Amino acid sequence: MAADLQSKYQKLAQEYSKLRAQNQVLKKAVVDEQGQGTSLKEELKMKDQSVRKLQQEMDSLTFRNQQLAKRVELLQEELVTTEAKGKKNKQKNTDPPSQMNQQRQSVFDEDLQNKIEENERLHKQVQEAQEKHRQIETELKERLVVLERDSMQHHAVVDGLKQKYMDTIEKLQIDKANLEVKSHSLEREAKECRLRTEECQQQLKNIHTDLGSRLDQSTSIIQEKVPFNDTRFAEYNTLDVPVHDRRHQLKARDVNGQALAFVRDLVGALLNFHTYTEQRIQIYPIDSATDTISPLNQKFSEHLHENASYVRPLEERMLHLFESITEETVTTLETTVKLKPFSDVFTSYSCFLKKILPYQLKSLEEECEYSVCTANLRARNMELQSDMQKMTAIFEKLQVYISLLALPSTKPEMLLQTNYNAVFTQLAACLHSLHDVMKDISKHYSQKISFEQELPTITQKLKNTNDCILSSVVALSNVTGKIGTFFSNNLDFFTAPSVYGLRVGMGVIDPLTAECMLANKKKAAAYIKSLKKTCPGSVPYEEALANRRSILSSTESREGLSQQVQQSQEKIAKLEQEKEHWMLEAQLAKIKLEKENQRLIDMENQFKTTSTGPMPSIQENGAIPKIEDLHLVERDSGPVKSTSLVGLLTTSTINNEIPDAESREQLIKSHYMMRVAELTSQLQIADSKSVHFYAECRALAKRLALAEKSRETLSEEIKVANQNIVRLQDELTTTKRSYEDQLSMMSDHLCSMNETLSKQREEIDSLRMGSKSNAKKNRGR
Repeated sequence: MAADLQSKYQKLAQEYSKLRAQNQVLKKAVVDEQGQGTSLKEELKMKDQSVRKLQQEMDSLTFRNQQLAKRVELLQEELVTTEAKGKKNKQKNTDPPSQMNQQRQSVFDEDLQNKIEENERLHKQVQEAQEKHRQIETELKERLVVLERDSMQHHAVVDGLKQKYMDTIEKLQIDKANLEVKSHSLEREAKECRLRTEECQQQLKNIHTDLGSRLDQSTSIIQEKVPFNDTRFAEYNTLDVPVHDRRHQLKARDVNGQALAFVRDLVGALLNFHTYTEQRIQIYPIDSATDTISPLNQKFSEHLHENASYVRPLEERMLHLFESITEETVTTLETTVKLKPFSDVFTSYSCFLKKILPYQLKSLEEECEYSVCTANLRARNMELQSDMQKMTAIFEKLQVYISLLALPSTKPEMLLQTNYNAVFTQLAACLHSLHDVMKDISKHYSQKISFEQELPTITQKLKNTNDCILSSVVALSNVTGKIGTFFSNNLDFFTAPSVYGLRVGMGVIDPLTAECMLANKKKAAAYIKSLKKTCPGSVPYEEALANRRSILSSTESREGLSQQVQQSQEKIAKLEQEKEHWMLEAQLAKIKLEKENQRLIDMENQFKTTSTGPMPSIQENGAIPKIEDLHLVERDSGPVKSTSLVGLLTTSTINNEIPDAESREQLIKSHYMMRVAELTSQLQIADSKSVHFYAECRALAKRLALAEKSRETLSEEIKVANQNIVRLQDELTTTKRSYEDQLSMMSDHLCSMNETLSKQREEIDSLRMGSKSNAKKNRGR
């Protein structure tokens, strides 16, 4: 309050000094005007005096004129009398007196003429003096009016300033009185503050002593327990885990998800644009179905056919970048390692655009050289050439800015943190310019298509292709506009300072240190999570033994069941293999049977021709032949062997001995009956096992349903626990920040205490040195 009053008083004093200086200037001006007024008054008096003199001269001249006029009249009367007398005396007098009269008359005439001329001259001088006096009098009156008006204005200004000065003086006097009252109150407060400062100094001395003892204790503990100070070096500070900003991470993931959607739309639009451009080259200006296109367009078509290998990786790398950003990570330019692959893919696509640009320009020139191309189409093609060049240049700029943004995750020393904002701003401007170029391309393409539809040689296929190209260009314009607005809306988020980039004492962030920081963060989160786990309740000893027995029995039964399931699976696999083997054996046996039947038919035909005895007929339905037939087959082809799993059947014709047919049939029948009995027993065992497995599977399904229910309840509990964890983490961060603030305040206080202690130690050392020097002097004395 006192400071405000003092500043107000100083302002008023400055205004008073300014007004006082202005008053002095106005006073000088008024004095000068008054001096000029007095001088003008004196001049006016002198002029009045001169006018009076002239009036007196005028009066004397008029009087003199009157006298002269009277004298002239007298002289005229005398002349008349003399003339009358002369006439009377003409007769009397002689010639000499008449000559005398003539001389007198001439003298009078001359004198009269001189007097008349002098009178005229004096009249002219009087008139000129009167006119001059009138002019001077009017000028002086006008000047006097102006000076009187100026003096009145100056007097009004002076009166206003005097009134203002009086008001300011009164205000200043009132403020002075108030300030004096406040100064007295402040003096009383100062006395109280002195008393308080003395008390505080006493308390400070006590605190100094207490903190000194604590400082000694803490320094001894630090020297004994702390192995090193990791805040001294910037490379160690980069390994510290920053404060987790969950809101920033969620925002980063949301923004990256939106960017992924926009990149997908952009990739689809670019694929359609390049594909339909390739299709247009194949059908215009020359249709490849009817004639060969030019080598330039052929090469251009081959390059455009490779567009998917350059465009689709953009979506894949953006998806990888989106998957790398989670709620648990720290998202900054230094930690987003997946931005580098996206930058490389974007670089390859920009190189692809640079590669196809000359072919595109030459292709448009070739369309202009076509015979049916009009002047409007040529103008549109020239505009499209310039638009394509602009688009390629803008993609090159985008590639440069994206490469710069990818540098902090690979080479952080190449891009300073102070330049991040400029890069993001230029990238937003470049995206807006890309949208403008795409709008121009869309407009020019639509005009070109409208002109091409007027051509007589246009086909329906070309119309459809042009419509597809126009839709893809419109989609590109829309998606680039959305990307530009999206980037501009989130520019504040992109340029906001990160938690991990601007910490105190932190130097250049290396990607390896950022990766180590993320690993440390995961370890810290796992450690905090392990600390928050509640200890399980204790179980009585007898109950624990019973549970152990039940667990062991259940584990043994589970192991037995697992072994049985494994064995059954192995048997099922073997049976499947046998089934396949039997199917193959059946096919082979059927083929062999057909061959043997054909062979026997041939032999029967031969025997019919050579002998008259009857031959046994062969069954045509694929059944097993009789003994006589087998005898004939054995006689021609030697021993017959069956390599199937049923058994090995060998029949031989040694010394042309034929076994008994009934015994042989009985042997085969008994063998097959044994085999069928064995297979039925195996089938029954498999059925019983399958029933057993079915029961076990039902039990397992019930247990699985119960486990699913328990899993759902546990998942709900986990969600609640995660919410509690997030809330507790937020509380922990707030408490940690408050604790860090308190620690910083304590450290500052300790630093100040250290400084005071060091000063006191220096004073004590100086006193000791002085006492030692005095002691030495006393000893010397």
